Amino acid sequence: MPTPALPPRLEAAAARGLLNLPAPILRLLAGTPIVRDGQTLDVQTQLLLRLQRLQGNAALGGRDPAHERRVMDAQCRLLEPRAVGAIQTRAVRLSGGAGPIDGRLYRPDGAPARAPALVFCHGGGFVIGSLDSHDGICRALAARAGCVVVSAAYRLAPEHPAPAAVEDAVAAFRDIAHRADSLGLDPTRLAVGGDSAGGNLATVVAQQTADDDIAPAFQLLFYPAVDFAEDRESVRTFARGFLLEKASMDWFHGHYIPASMDNRDPRVSPIHGRLAGLAPAHIITGGFDPLRDEGEAYAAALAAAGTKATHRRLPSMIHGFLNFAGAVRGADAAITRAAQVLAEALR
Repeated sequence: MPTPALPPRLEAAAARGLLNLPAPILRLLAGTPIVRDGQTLDVQTQLLLRLQRLQGNAALGGRDPAHERRVMDAQCRLLEPRAVGAIQTRAVRLSGGAGPIDGRLYRPDGAPARAPALVFCHGGGFVIGSLDSHDGICRALAARAGCVVVSAAYRLAPEHPAPAAVEDAVAAFRDIAHRADSLGLDPTRLAVGGDSAGGNLATVVAQQTADDDIAPAFQLLFYPAVDFAEDRESVRTFARGFLLEKASMDWFHGHYIPASMDNRDPRVSPIHGRLAGLAPAHIITGGFDPLRDEGEAYAAALAAAGTKATHRRLPSMIHGFLNFAGAVRGADAAITRAAQVLAEALR
């Protein structure tokens, strides 16, 4: 008979405890260090990947989207980062491209009546991910940056292929900007951000709203997907074995971008869009991420166009590391550092 599943809270505690065993035991369980491109994979992450392979969840995507959504939500809740301090959370309805969409507002205790804010789009390849999968990330960013975070639940593919997600993200940002007073936000200090697919959407929002009366003041982009037209060397170097695989990327691409749409369309590949005159950007990439090189190319392209852009590579991290920050020390430190950058930018 199959072994009964542990209750989620116990499963989370067991996973966190296992990943925080003493270093020699971690190394023994994880196996021989993995070195690629002159970088060594984080030992906690290596063990996590081994555990996921044993559970049959070695890579993102590939199965029925509804099943993949359930898997992602469950996995993210296990190891999501923890917020320090009280966070007031409430549901909000936001304007989308074809009607209202769901959102969630996170306000840390002590935030001013007109608080700086981050409008956040979750990752998940435009097919999976939700407000719930990234709830811990939004709480942690709000707590550590001392700003409000507003998370927007854009429409997902394949039910709603591109450019539906873009239309929702842009409409949501404009709605939040124009309702800033009623939401308790300072419209002059609104940042956009997200991870992976959400980083893609945040870049497009920054491009499409740059000339609005209320434009983004900053971009915080975690391992963004910015180019569906070209596979760079990191896609080949990390094609298998590090959660986001080349096969995963093809699966997401096939669901998200219709055959009639040009892969270079700036609405899906913002590296081919407007680069000058945008809000300053801070881009974080992972050394073991197939998307590493395009994120770094985007930072370079912004700088070359005169937009202020800073970049930080975390050489031992994989794609999606934010979702493991409740147990992986390097990922948790990355959130803290990114929150400090965000707080300084919106000060």
